[in-house]
Amino acid sequence: MELAVLGSGSKGNAVVLKSPSRCVLIDAGLSAKQIELRMKLLGLALSDLDAVFLTHEHQDHCGGLRVLMRKLAIPIYANAMTKEVVAERFQGDERWVLFESGHRFGFEEWEVESVSVPHDAVDPVSFIFKTEHGQVGVVTDLGYITPVLEKALEGTQILFIEANYDPLLLEQDMKRPWSIKQRISSKHGHLSNGQCAQLISYLQESGLEKVIIGHLSSDCNHHDRIYEELAASMQRGLEVVIAEQGSPTPWVSIRPSAVESVQDLGQAQFLF
Repeated sequence: MELAVLGSGSKGNAVVLKSPSRCVLIDAGLSAKQIELRMKLLGLALSDLDAVFLTHEHQDHCGGLRVLMRKLAIPIYANAMTKEVVAERFQGDERWVLFESGHRFGFEEWEVESVSVPHDAVDPVSFIFKTEHGQVGVVTDLGYITPVLEKALEGTQILFIEANYDPLLLEQDMKRPWSIKQRISSKHGHLSNGQCAQLISYLQESGLEKVIIGHLSSDCNHHDRIYEELAASMQRGLEVVIAEQGSPTPWVSIRPSAVESVQDLGQAQFLF
């Protein structure tokens, strides 16, 4: 399996995951036009997509879905509560496939595990995709790492995870009112750099090899802050890519040589 982030941040999020036989989009928070353009940069067309998986209903994760579904006749995987909110924006002829949060289900040859996470949405989830060749985790928009999620992610080789804010930069931010700062740092908000680094350090014990970090706040976080936090707690040998809002990451693959062979699209890559 190979993972690439088309874009990540408060203005829109979308992730592509593919195997030799399947290709899916996880969230569609970018415009349909941007999703198409950025997939093209990665060697893909919209017609390559087999399904869309939704983590939750917030605009920055599904804002481009309606237009995208005008172009594609593929299923949308979501839990019932997320579907209920998102479907209000549609015409009613989309192909919804419902799953129960906290349960596993099949998608072709993949096993998909949905794990409920704490965030201020109706029923947010993270996803873990498994095949006989490995395991990929997509963890975004949550206030803290639950023991259930931590356990479910054991054995993951590739992880996409948010590191939304640095606590000091958030505290010093003059643009956000106190109530918004409280929401961001609450148990139903977003992960800090330290929380992200703690999970990564834990998962290295069970074989984590490569990480894409996303959903960075443009005002309350910085690459240097993330790397300082990671370097303080992690083992060496982990490959880390930071996803940007305006451009896609390279492909990151479970296969050992995949990252070294892809075209460099301008993202920072570091080995710890």
